[in-house]
Amino acid sequence: MSAIRRKFGEDYQVVNTNRGMTFSAPVKRKRQRFVEKNGRCNVQHGNLGGETSRYISDLFTTLVDLKWRWNLLIFILTYTVAWLVMASMWWVIAYIRGDLSHGGHDSSYTPCVANVYNFPSAFLFFIETEATIGYGYRYITEKCPEGIILFLFQSLLGSIVDAFLIGCMFIKMSQPKKRAETLMFSQDAVISQRDGKLCLMFRVGNLRNSHMVSAQIRCKLIKSRQTPEGEFLPLDQCELDVGFGTGADQLFLVSPLTICHEINTKSPFFRSVAALSHERAV
Repeated sequence: MSAIRRKFGEDYQVVNTNRGMTFSAPVKRKRQRFVEKNGRCNVQHGNLGGETSRYISDLFTTLVDLKWRWNLLIFILTYTVAWLVMASMWWVIAYIRGDLSHGGHDSSYTPCVANVYNFPSAFLFFIETEATIGYGYRYITEKCPEGIILFLFQSLLGSIVDAFLIGCMFIKMSQPKKRAETLMFSQDAVISQRDGKLCLMFRVGNLRNSHMVSAQIRCKLIKSRQTPEGEFLPLDQCELDVGFGTGADQLFLVSPLTICHEINTKSPFFRSVAALSHERAV
């Protein structure tokens, strides 16, 4: 059995019948892709020192790259915590000044913020200030310098938080990540002759009616190889020529196009095709 495996390869399955042993069609193995057809990379980095600190140092890009559920959770939690903290600071000012004990019954007393007597009223005053909807029943008075300072701090902090979080959400929504879902590639690539030359070909098409401007395609062959010095390269990248010199790599995807790579002496597939032709000739 092992000799048969060595002769026909591991991709063939031996089937026992009454007349003897035959070989069925090749068994397709589902291999994990290095890069998905939608552009998602299947590489996970590990054993890197200080990886967490590197992500935190570029916090904005880290938030943009997070999944939508984590973005929404961070967005809601950040605003909720910031609102509660700022409302608590307004309540603390009213508590220290004694505004809570008067309760609005003493008309001769001027509080820091009019009609703020408990935490819910302090929270509502903060929302009115942050949302800039205008002061009505609750408003800050001129006899409260600490309140004026807190008001300035609140305005600056609110602008920073809004710029950071809203900017992050805007960039994430404007990213064309889902655009790759409407770019379809053929399931299989074929090797055939075109214009008398042996070529590797596959098709690509655009499902949307909107045209892609300056669309360009590049192909890489990723395989393992060993250098003459004995170094093993597990993921060696080799560029495939799909028409760089002739401009065929510039795509106009009105209809599906066939991408063609000529297998010549400069192609990394040349030795494989030459060896296959030699085996067929023998």
